[in-house]
Amino acid sequence: MIEQLQAFTDSLPPAVQWIVVIGLGVIPFVESYSGSVIGVLAGLPFFVAVPAAILGNVASMLFAVFAAHRLRGVVRGDRSEAELSPRRAKLKQRFERFGVAGVALLGPLALPSQITSAATVSFGASRNAVILWQTVSIIVWGAGCGALAALGASAVT
Repeated sequence: MIEQLQAFTDSLPPAVQWIVVIGLGVIPFVESYSGSVIGVLAGLPFFVAVPAAILGNVASMLFAVFAAHRLRGVVRGDRSEAELSPRRAKLKQRFERFGVAGVALLGPLALPSQITSAATVSFGASRNAVILWQTVSIIVWGAGCGALAALGASAVT
């Protein structure tokens, strides 16, 4: 089956191969880590599959961060921190416990980066800090999973 996927991938122009893997990186729950694995298993070189998946994932994460930041500003207005509901206060406390870096790096274990980044911004984290740490997380997870896929594919062949 992998051979058929690789043969099909080889029949496509390189630009289409990039676009498909970038598209995979945009999809929540596929993101950079699965997109890079699929790209490598499809026969793309590691240095094509991983950056393409990362690019797609970063683009969708940036969209989520800027949308959440703007929405937070519109919804929140002039409300103070004292107006948080008990449930939201508990969520914010957990966010403050792990910080932006912890949420970004551990987030892919539970939720897509788009959801994690939007939630982090909605809790009041700096938009730039969220972008920085989510980008680091996307690169680490994408490169790590892509490398494991490349090692596994080379071991099988």
